[in-house]
Amino acid sequence: AVLINIFGGIVRCDIVAEGVLQAARKVGVSVPIVVRLEGTNVERARELLAQSGLQITVAHSMSEAAERAVALARQT
Repeated sequence: AVLINIFGGIVRCDIVAEGVLQAARKVGVSVPIVVRLEGTNVERARELLAQSGLQITVAHSMSEAAERAVALARQT
């Protein structure tokens, strides 16, 4: 599993989410991705990730993200 943790203070979280989605589609990621975002436009970013149709799990805290990443890694 891949864990991405971003605090978007200067860069908006929705822009980061769009970049994550573009990269995942381009590379064709075959492992689960867990994303934890906090900052500007975080709700929009979470919507984008959740509705992407990709194997991306959105977490709301760092501990939740770590737990989900470990659980998903054990499943694959």
